[in-house]
Amino acid sequence: MARIGLGHDLHRLEPGGGLVLGGVTIPHDRRAVGHSDADVLLHAVTDALLGAAGLGDIGELFPDTDPANRGRDSAGMLAEAARRLAAAGWRIVNLDCVIFAQRPKILPHRTAIRRRIAGILHVDEEAVWLKAKTGEGVGPVGAEEAIAAECVVLIERSDRDE
Repeated sequence: MARIGLGHDLHRLEPGGGLVLGGVTIPHDRRAVGHSDADVLLHAVTDALLGAAGLGDIGELFPDTDPANRGRDSAGMLAEAARRLAAAGWRIVNLDCVIFAQRPKILPHRTAIRRRIAGILHVDEEAVWLKAKTGEGVGPVGAEEAIAAECVVLIERSDRDE
């Protein structure tokens, strides 16, 4: 048995450095605004995994109304989602992710981001793919007012015969 999950997240951008994407801090003159570390990519991956397994969503597990989640490291949230996924008898097959950002260019950081996500999830780096799209100067992404990410994940029962 296999399932597909879809995750999406969007955060406002403001002046300031230290844009965190996929658990990697990227040099940039803007930063994402959020209750946690505002890692839009890890939030999308977390929601994709939870949705695929029918385990809720990131807002249920880590509500922004809980002061304990203020500034929380999104890598820890993703690791907890992966732990719950495994405990429910699921295994990750692969992820396909897209970051929507006018700037910075993601390609120079893609390998580090893929490696970091694979490490958090304990999967092979080849199971994690990442693309980036600009906003073509249109809308909040194009105007550098926001950054977004989407992730599609395929999971399967971990007890299936190989």
